[in-house]
Amino acid sequence: MDPHLSANRANWDDRTEIHVRSQFYDVDAWLRDEPGPRRRELDALGAVDGLTLVHLQCHFGLDTLQWARAGARVTGLDFSSTAIDAARDVARRAGLDDRATFVCANVYDAVDALEGATFDVVYISLGALTWLPSVDRWAEQAATLVTPGGRLYLHDCHPLSWALDVDGRRLAHTYFEEAEPHVDDSGETYTDSDVDGSLEHARTYEWNHSLGEIVTALMRHGLRIDTLTEHDWTVYPQFPWLERGLDDTWTIPGDEPRIPLTYTVVATRP
Repeated sequence: MDPHLSANRANWDDRTEIHVRSQFYDVDAWLRDEPGPRRRELDALGAVDGLTLVHLQCHFGLDTLQWARAGARVTGLDFSSTAIDAARDVARRAGLDDRATFVCANVYDAVDALEGATFDVVYISLGALTWLPSVDRWAEQAATLVTPGGRLYLHDCHPLSWALDVDGRRLAHTYFEEAEPHVDDSGETYTDSDVDGSLEHARTYEWNHSLGEIVTALMRHGLRIDTLTEHDWTVYPQFPWLERGLDDTWTIPGDEPRIPLTYTVVATRP
């Protein structure tokens, strides 16, 4: 594996142990309340009962398993063995292990790792593409996994918001994909934590990818773009001035200029 991705994997192994016990994910409440997919995702994809769905870069599987609750037969793939072990444990505790399979593999090897299977839905949730040096290599894998007539759903951080500094007040990073990654040694993660100090494997490498690069890569590998929607909200307090919304979102205050924080792509393989 590329040494940059190996460093990212070690970091995500560390994060998984923190995230599983965080209030941000609140696994106990998730098991108790048995949530299904988010309304906005159901509005985009419709009923999934009886469909096959693969979640690429699934972390420890909560979003994956919510689709199993909606009737899909799901597969989650992630490069962190710690995350995959945790996902299997959560699936067992939720009574969903008969509808869910979890595979440990680099997303760049997804087609081989899944033995050439194709899926009705290829699903990618927030925080996926920034960890990858080439969006074209990702798109090749993701598009190949979509069965004819199937769909790809991608919801991720907007590249403009990623290019801002930690305060969200000025441009600090490139908007476009470049060979050299942004290096982060902060050792922080986005959830609450009961762990003192930084992550043991603090360094991560990240790359930005413009909307044009992402959409063009998906089309290059055979998908038709049905919708591209930019959103002025995200699902965590990315910047200190965002306000908590009525649902699970963080939004821009009314007196602030509206900028895109996340975006959604729905694409189809004809």
